[in-house]
Amino acid sequence: LLSMNEQKLQRLAEWSVGLEISGTAISTAKQAQDIHIADSLSGLEVAVVKGASSIIDIGSGAGFPGLVLGLALPDTRVVLVDSVRKKMEAASGIAKELGLVNVECVWGRAEEIASIGSPHRESYDVVTARALAPLAVLLEYAAPLLNVGGSLVEWKGPPDAAELSDAELAAEKLGFAAGALSQVRPFAKSKARHFYTATKQDPTSETYPRRPGMALKRPLG
Repeated sequence: LLSMNEQKLQRLAEWSVGLEISGTAISTAKQAQDIHIADSLSGLEVAVVKGASSIIDIGSGAGFPGLVLGLALPDTRVVLVDSVRKKMEAASGIAKELGLVNVECVWGRAEEIASIGSPHRESYDVVTARALAPLAVLLEYAAPLLNVGGSLVEWKGPPDAAELSDAELAAEKLGFAAGALSQVRPFAKSKARHFYTATKQDPTSETYPRRPGMALKRPLG
């Protein structure tokens, strides 16, 4: 499948040149292939991602990993979310150019689109995020978006003991089973990437989401 979409992956790499993603700007398509594309594809090594029928990628920015996952998983509904309108308009444009009919780009905050009565609430198999926020915060963002049995999958750098301890406390409060770390390096030039995965066991209380900004200001952990 990926070999069949090689030209589209190349176009994604070219498009991302010069964009600031995860605090860095890539200057060549080759760098983008080795960093953003390969790093996004590494998520396919996580079983719940590869087997999901619906994924919501929060804090998508320029569209990584969401656009790549949408390309790699054509039968999966993939929704990209970001609070910056221009980023979602740009990601939507490239999705249309590449013919990704399974991809939708939504402008808004995770807390807003997961509110009571929203069609996005408790509707997804997987929430993905790439180096977005501390784990305790991400668990709170993810809980009201996931269906029971769904999982948060976070692309992480080297794990931090204090962050993992906070995540354990937040997971318990939010109805998740204890999270787990895994490490993959499926592509020769991709980063050695850690993934944090936590599965939701219980329905989310109407207490969540708290109002925008509160998860970061007063994290549950």
